[in-house]
Amino acid sequence: MKILLLEDDTELCSSIQDELQKTGYIVDCCHDGETAMLHALNTEYCYDLAVIDRMLPIIDGMTIIKAMRRKEIAIPVIIITGMSEINDRIEGLDNGADDYLVKPFHIPELLARIRALIRRPTEIRQETYTCFSDLSFNQAEHILSCGTDSLLLTARESNVLSVFISHPRSLIFREQLIYKVWGTDTDIAPGNVDNYISFLRKRLREIGSVCEIKTVYGSGYKLEG
Repeated sequence: MKILLLEDDTELCSSIQDELQKTGYIVDCCHDGETAMLHALNTEYCYDLAVIDRMLPIIDGMTIIKAMRRKEIAIPVIIITGMSEINDRIEGLDNGADDYLVKPFHIPELLARIRALIRRPTEIRQETYTCFSDLSFNQAEHILSCGTDSLLLTARESNVLSVFISHPRSLIFREQLIYKVWGTDTDIAPGNVDNYISFLRKRLREIGSVCEIKTVYGSGYKLEG
């Protein structure tokens, strides 16, 4: 799991980051809204969840959340803020946040809210077509094409490929792939993940694509082409 943490209080940010990393999350931190906006809108970072302070300097957290949703970045978002009025909570939730935590809070509660949001698999959007290099992928019908050649993928192969083709040339950690395709409650064996990677590599060869799913040893995989 990779988390984006946007918090201008550097001491609080460091405390949250330490606890998240102890739990096994990968955490990127930003302390001002301008830098945070660049990270939040860059899908190549492959974040699975964002924790956003509402009152960031330069660009406020609410503006960042709205920009994420306009760009159809659908990862779960938790707002952390000192603004505790009911109208503040309603505004945050109505403008794209999934949860709202008022300061001061106990970090174990934040961790519990994160676990609750990531417990279910991330929805894989069913866009009509996604293209990368010489590939065209119809996610709704599970059809992968290269030039005039096409083939039908299984539902699971389609879900795995969707993760890669949505983030081409980006490192997809094995844990990210499992979370996005199977969810956090799965007991899938690592060998089964490798099997699906092998299946997709075979599919790419079958249609003569220049694209490859490359192994980054000790980390995960990348779709290159």
